[in-house]
Amino acid sequence: MNKICKFFVKLLGILFVVNAALFAVFFFDLDGKLLFNVVEPFLKKHYDNMERKDTLKAPYEIDKFPKYDFNS
Repeated sequence: MNKICKFFVKLLGILFVVNAALFAVFFFDLDGKLLFNVVEPFLKKHYDNMERKDTLKAPYEIDKFPKYDFNS
């Protein structure tokens, strides 16, 4: 019986520490700060340097439409 009580006390202690850590993350908005300060600059740096097609240089012909062919 003593081993079971020690196990449950340790389990409750671990659950309390996990709950306190999750509350701190929620209360101080640490996940949002991590995304804003670490992830977003990395993604901006990555996607801003990508090669893209220049849509302003594409020819614009108002009287020509793409041909849609449906095999039904």
